Amino acid sequence: MAKQVQLDANGKRKFSIRDSVAYAAGDLGCNMSFALKGTMALFWTQVMGMGLWYSLLLVIVQIWDAINDPLIGTIIDSDRHQYKRNKFLQYIWFGSIGLIIGGACCFLPFPKAPVWAKFIIFIAGYVIWDAFYTIANVPYGSLLSLISKDPADRASLSAWRSIGSMIGNMLPMVILPFIMYEADGVTLNGYKVFLAALIMGVLGFLCFQFMIKNTEIRVDEETKVTEEQEKFNVFSAMKNFVMNRPAVGATVAAMGMFIGMQGATTAVQVVFQTYFQNAQISGIVSMFAMIPIVLFTPLARKMVTKHGKKELSVIGAICSIIGALGLFIITPNNIGLDLALYVVCQLVYSLGLGIYSTVSWAMMGDAIDYNEWKTGKREEGIVYSLHSFFRKLAQGVGPAVALVIMNGLGYVNNAINEAGEAYIDVKLFIGTEVPLNLRTLVAVLYLVAAIMQFVGLGLIYNLDKKTLAKMNEELEARKAVEEVAENA
Repeated sequence: MAKQVQLDANGKRKFSIRDSVAYAAGDLGCNMSFALKGTMALFWTQVMGMGLWYSLLLVIVQIWDAINDPLIGTIIDSDRHQYKRNKFLQYIWFGSIGLIIGGACCFLPFPKAPVWAKFIIFIAGYVIWDAFYTIANVPYGSLLSLISKDPADRASLSAWRSIGSMIGNMLPMVILPFIMYEADGVTLNGYKVFLAALIMGVLGFLCFQFMIKNTEIRVDEETKVTEEQEKFNVFSAMKNFVMNRPAVGATVAAMGMFIGMQGATTAVQVVFQTYFQNAQISGIVSMFAMIPIVLFTPLARKMVTKHGKKELSVIGAICSIIGALGLFIITPNNIGLDLALYVVCQLVYSLGLGIYSTVSWAMMGDAIDYNEWKTGKREEGIVYSLHSFFRKLAQGVGPAVALVIMNGLGYVNNAINEAGEAYIDVKLFIGTEVPLNLRTLVAVLYLVAAIMQFVGLGLIYNLDKKTLAKMNEELEARKAVEEVAENA
């Protein structure tokens, strides 16, 4: 006999671990595609031979990001079509299909193609991938505030989203280095990268389908359209976002996090190729560094209830700063000791990152509520899409700036392929000062990222535990008055 589903006062399935696992599956699906972005710089410099051209192309495609994210967020907010289940889930379903194709398009292995063709391949592939990623990711982020309005439930969803994100990053991170590199553990194989991207897209699609099937919407996001209702104004919504201190603070912190995760990733991978001379263990080291995130995640709900999201995340930022400072301790004459020090400092850095990442999405859910509290409008799509835009700006600009700096430190085109074009052969850097320079750059990038997190969370984000409780209380009272007026 099937177990009877328990319902809440509104006739919805009660919030349970099922909701958290389903929500985690959504970010797992996103990151099956997104985690490969860290490989793009290596693929386009070491396989496709683009060098600094790749940095320029990354900046160019951010123009598309500037249009893409707010545009899609506006479309979602303005969409009044009555879908069978929920408009956000419908957009996610469509986006998940496109990610299968879009992810693979970013890694089309044509190293002998002329430079102008490589420009077209990269820009077209990135635009396709980015459009479908936004279509899936923006409504996915907005769902957190609709699955439950209870702060503890949202903290649980945010923590489980971090688990989904972590697994989605760990699987490619650990497994792909053993697949993508040749037997020497240093040389990247472009054709294997393309196949891996295609497989990740399919796995991501399956994760999204599981999430869609098991998601229950408990907070009504539909807006009643009347003749008197003010028409949606994207410029007004963007102004509201800028005035939304929690959204801005969380966005600055997220940009810092992604400068560390994406900007430093390119340098880290080259460091393992040339300084530690074993790129295949990079994934294992990175997975080991995630242990603090795994340990903290089950405690997130109780810790948030007791101390508050802002308070915990600030402590996390301080831990990350300490870990980043420790990365400046370098022992080039003893690589084994240096690797051990690197791992220990990564553990401390990741502890801080783990504390923040487990509550980061709940903080954005609160920022959406803050927007409603101050303006009377929720505007989930535009708030989240602008947040997503700046995150992706950091994800693009971070690696671009890192590559420019790496070029100044000696990471330049140093070989000629069969077509007579220059490309980067990292084996030629071994024994030079380049690996040590990049090892120091990694520490600098992580420190900048940690400081940005502290500024965003400690100095800008203003929803501490007391203020959050006041906001939720006033929103509930406001909704109660509205319901009485509607029933009168």
